[in-house]
Order: sequence, then C-alpha cells, then structure tokens
Amino acid sequence: MATADLDAPELTGIRRLSALDTVRARIALAVELGLLKPGERLPPNGDIARALGVAEITVRRALETLAEDGLIERRRGRGGGTLVAEHPPGKRVNEVVAYFESAAEVRELIDHRLVLETGLVQLVARRRPDVERLRELVARMDTATGWAEFHELDAEFHRTVAAPGPPAAVRQYEAVLTELYRFYLPYPLATLRESNGEHAKLVKALASGNREAATRITRDHVSGLHQTMFVGLT
Repeated sequence: MATADLDAPELTGIRRLSALDTVRARIALAVELGLLKPGERLPPNGDIARALGVAEITVRRALETLAEDGLIERRRGRGGGTLVAEHPPGKRVNEVVAYFESAAEVRELIDHRLVLETGLVQLVARRRPDVERLRELVARMDTATGWAEFHELDAEFHRTVAAPGPPAAVRQYEAVLTELYRFYLPYPLATLRESNGEHAKLVKALASGNREAATRITRDHVSGLHQTMFVGLT
C-alpha cells in the first residue's frame, strides 16, 4: 500500500481546489470585481465548460451551488437563463481566497510567458506563420458574443502564433499558457475587444515579417496582464 509523503509541501492556492471549486471561485471573483455585472446573463454551460477547461457537469453543479449562495439566479421562460443576481452578496464564496493566495504564482507565470512568447515571436516572424488562420481568428474574436467564446479563440490564436517555433520551446510555452489560463476570469467584451486590437496589430507585423514590431506588441500584450488579470484588479 502506498504511504503518504510526509515531506511533501502542503497544497496551497488553487492547487488544493477541486474542478468544481475553481469554477465557483472564478465566477464569484469575477462578480466581486465587477467583471460580471448584476443581471448579466451567463453563457450556456457547454461554452463555460470549454472556456474554463472543465466538464459540463462540473459547471452545472458549480452554478447550482452559486445559486444557493445567492450570487446567481435561474429564470424560466422567455428572456430567462442563468444570470448574475441583481444584488449578489459579497465575499460569500470561500474558494476565492485560494486565488488571492496564488497571486505570486500568477505574476511569475506571466513573466515566464513573457520570456517564452517574445522569444518565439522573434523566430516566428521569419518562419512563415499561418497569417490567414490568424486573421480568421481575429475576425471571429471581433464578432464573439461572450467571454467564453472569446477565450477559446484567444487560446487558439496564441497557440497558432507559436506553432512554427522550435518544438521543445513550443511545448514549454503551451504548458505555461495552459497553467496561466487556469487563472483567467470572465471579462467584459469591451475589454476583450481591446485585447483583440493588439492581436490584429501582431498579425500585421507578422505578415510583413517585422520582427521588432511583433516583439514589441507581444511584450506589451503579455506584460499588461499584470494589470488586467485579477492580480492587478484587486
């Protein structure tokens, strides 16, 4: 029989949370920060599941418990659905604390992504990136109807940018990106559209092979996460 590793460090931050708890925390934190507004309708469960990287049943159960906590409400009939409560109670979801405990880790992940992505972009600018696919993704993000749809496209965009890079570096980059995406929250579409404007500038620089411009745009785009992710909003 396996025995517990008594020397293993205690799990902290979001690493101690179940998938259900992370969904609760991400939605609750978005409500607390005002990213999700009172009365705002949430996307379908399947869209949320894909955006947050969990099973649809996990989303359904998480939303049920958030409704019990009073943060969201279910409305039947025409114009119904799952909406943020008009007067959501503050600091009701204890799992949010785990995200605050992870702030230092998030900042380190952002810096790690910054180093990897700027380096990859310098190489990719000379390696014929799939510009047409990138343009298509930018256009789809411009017409996305919600944060869940946008998030899926955003992840595909950045992986497509990095794809022509050295395989070992791309694998490392994708691992960091996946880890960082675990901390992303629902954001207003206006904020996401602004981010997509930076995507469009990057595609233009890559299409022209302008390595300096592509690197500068990427540096600004990624380093800005220190202000726009929850670590910069709290």
